[in-house]
Amino acid sequence: MTANADAAPRHGETERRLRLTRSISVILVVGVLIVQTYPIVWIFLTSLRTPADFAGSNPFSLPGEITLDIYVRAFEQADLVGYFINSFIVAGASIFLLVALSMMAAYAIRILGFRFSNGVLALFLIGIIVPIQVVLIPLFIAYRDIGILDSYQALIIPMVGFAMPVSVYLFVAFFSFIQHEILEAAVLDGSGPFSTFYRIILPMSVNTIVTVAFVNAVFIWNDFVFANTFIFSSERKTIPLGLQDFIGAMGATDWTATFAAVSITLVPLLLVFLVLNRAIIYGLEAGAAKG
Repeated sequence: MTANADAAPRHGETERRLRLTRSISVILVVGVLIVQTYPIVWIFLTSLRTPADFAGSNPFSLPGEITLDIYVRAFEQADLVGYFINSFIVAGASIFLLVALSMMAAYAIRILGFRFSNGVLALFLIGIIVPIQVVLIPLFIAYRDIGILDSYQALIIPMVGFAMPVSVYLFVAFFSFIQHEILEAAVLDGSGPFSTFYRIILPMSVNTIVTVAFVNAVFIWNDFVFANTFIFSSERKTIPLGLQDFIGAMGATDWTATFAAVSITLVPLLLVFLVLNRAIIYGLEAGAAKG
């Protein structure tokens, strides 16, 4: 009886600690969520305010007057459609080349295997520590000499190159989970390296492909450094570079139109993430578990 009586208070204390831990975890998660989402919500709300309302009241308060005319003015002040097209071209080509090249490199390193494959993987990973700023001047000179400054290629090449190390690592980590029995069965059925890649490896890697594509799409879509260095003409400007059009003389800025333009640029990434978020999470888990 004494043992049971002592066990009951201990059990109750354990339950209280678990509830307290869960409560603290929920509070922390909600706090992080608010910190992460508040800037995006604030940008969208500010883009609906009139310039007078934004200038005459607390900029962090709720809109006193809502209007959609700001979005019309945003399209009138800058060639947002053209900038969108340029961003889609650069992002689409970069992501396609990045996924194709990094996946095939990881396939050769982890699945096919060859002498010094681990050394090759180490060389890829060394690329993670190379700062972008270090290569801007050499790339500018090289692009000038071969005549591809102010072109899509000037943006696509460095974006693919700098995103390759992490992408290769994610694919290598995922390929490490693939059972060798599956690959051996494919070889016994007469499947060659290319056939095995397209028929077996590619379908199994959908989640990792989506993850690599989306994670790098965020950085490619928002890139300003390469665009500001290698692009000069308005016809080749991407969205981040085009937002400079809203800065007027002496630094004067139409903030409501600027926030409207920023809101428009955020929509594609938010929609893609909402649609593919489960595949992205699975892909990150598959890459991180092995690493």
